[in-house]
Amino acid sequence: MKITVAIDGFSSSGKSSIAKFLAKETGYIYVDTGAMYRAVTLYCIQNGLFDRDDVPNEEKLKEQIDNIKIEFILNPKTGLPEIYLNGKNVEREIRLMDVSDKVSPISAIGFVRRAMVKKQQEMGKSKGVVLDGRDIGTVVFPDAELKLFMTASPEIRAQRRYEELKQKGENVCFNEVLENVKKRDYIDQSRKESPLKKADDAVVLDNTEMSIEEQNKRLMELFEETIKRNC
Repeated sequence: MKITVAIDGFSSSGKSSIAKFLAKETGYIYVDTGAMYRAVTLYCIQNGLFDRDDVPNEEKLKEQIDNIKIEFILNPKTGLPEIYLNGKNVEREIRLMDVSDKVSPISAIGFVRRAMVKKQQEMGKSKGVVLDGRDIGTVVFPDAELKLFMTASPEIRAQRRYEELKQKGENVCFNEVLENVKKRDYIDQSRKESPLKKADDAVVLDNTEMSIEEQNKRLMELFEETIKRNC
């Protein structure tokens, strides 16, 4: 039996890492929904759809939304899917700070969310999928058999993000990253369209003081319990 696993939570809380781990362990398909919004944001940057105050031109974006082709293609070396924007691999570009600074306003736009949710539901309709994002357990797959809500302190999440960016060669300061994390938290939780919130039946996984090994062990326990419960 295969199930749908919905992983929601705050930025840099480890959603993608834990989702990738579970997909590898179970042979499930991993769908990084946050990467989809980042790809739309990158498209807007590349096509001049932000003004000087980083406000997106929603009218022009709406006209072009159907021209934004997003797909996941498996990387045979890593065994994980990577995101392509209009035929180009943008897995690295979407993780840079310029995109991080602008993704929350884009992901708050109603027609963008509806377009992405439709794509996500199509990807996951056959079960056997792991999806991570902000509204997977509440909007995209409210009937998912296993729902997790990931969290950690803003400082811990900022430190993780800071170290990740430094490894990629980006010249950033910790306070800049921390401010970005807090800003995204506020926007994600306060937006009108599909705000970030814990589903009533989601299991909270606070990894502020957990090692990766402890986190993965707890994840597998929850997965196996869910499989047994739904057999």
